[in-house]
Amino acid sequence: MGSVVFKSVVKNFGALNVLRSLDLAVPDHKFLALLGPSGCGKTTALRLLAGLDMPTAGKVFIGERDVTRLQPRDRDIAMVFQSYALYPQMTVADNIGYPLWIRGTPEAERKAKIGEVAAILEIGHLLDRRPRQLSGGQRQRVALARAIVRDPAAFLMDEPLSNLDARLRLTMRGEIKRLCQRLSATTIYVTHDQVEALTMADLVAVMHGGELQQMAPPIEIYDRPANRFVATFVGNPPMNILPAGLAEQGVVAGGRTVPLDPARLEACRRAGIVEIGLRPEDCLVAQPDAMNALPGEIYVVEPMGNETLVNVRLEGGNVSVRAGRDFRGAVGENIGVAFDPANACFFNAAGLTAVHRVNSNGREK
Repeated sequence: MGSVVFKSVVKNFGALNVLRSLDLAVPDHKFLALLGPSGCGKTTALRLLAGLDMPTAGKVFIGERDVTRLQPRDRDIAMVFQSYALYPQMTVADNIGYPLWIRGTPEAERKAKIGEVAAILEIGHLLDRRPRQLSGGQRQRVALARAIVRDPAAFLMDEPLSNLDARLRLTMRGEIKRLCQRLSATTIYVTHDQVEALTMADLVAVMHGGELQQMAPPIEIYDRPANRFVATFVGNPPMNILPAGLAEQGVVAGGRTVPLDPARLEACRRAGIVEIGLRPEDCLVAQPDAMNALPGEIYVVEPMGNETLVNVRLEGGNVSVRAGRDFRGAVGENIGVAFDPANACFFNAAGLTAVHRVNSNGREK
């Protein structure tokens, strides 16, 4: 296996600048999710790593090798596409073994390897079938088997679950995570689905507008977003953002002043914060006249079975609150939103997170 490094990589398609000086280092044996909205450059980055496109500037390394100008066949990578890309005329066994056949691997060794990989993915009973006889989940397992059969330096996966239904995606998320942990494989996984990124990956790299916004473990991406974009892109419902100012004793948001710890208040003052960010689970429904609660009215109530999402209209904008499954408020009803400001993020005028939330020990995470 090998680490993967992008050094100041730029990619232009004519006048369109798709990647802007991408610097990214994926340690050996780690599972990295490239996360971002459509058009952010994540698939382009994967294609540059695979050798399907050439960078306009910069270098790409796999392990110690500079692979920037190498052909795909010389990079020792395996790629799994969202369309599976199986050969319809071949059996499952032949599809899996095709990379070994291309390499000239002896037939006995090839059959043994096919059987070993098929056993890992529990598709040994499908080896004589053809792709048209398989379900979507089975085809995806075959595509995975073909990728891992030759022990590449890195696995590249381009939204491999996007063609599956919701229930099968849930199952395959667990299967891919289990497989990559078992193989201890360096994996680059492109997705626009934050649930996939947060649940599967060791590291998440959030991209936007052709630039890397933040790379960190999933919990850090969620708790310590680097900027407003990461804060609102990661999380469902997303982080609530309200205009904020500072008073003598605390932060002013939603038409009310909420007291802040003096040290935290001073940090916000030095940073010139203009917005406050609150995760829905860090907000509580309260009486509208409760101390330190922001007064508002219920805008939408969404029962989710195990919980209820309550959208509340406040001065300065709407916020989502995770309430209990037994919440019974009505649309238009006056309500308050309470929160502990130690759990808030504060953003400056440039949209950067100037002051992060504080953990239970009173120290910034």
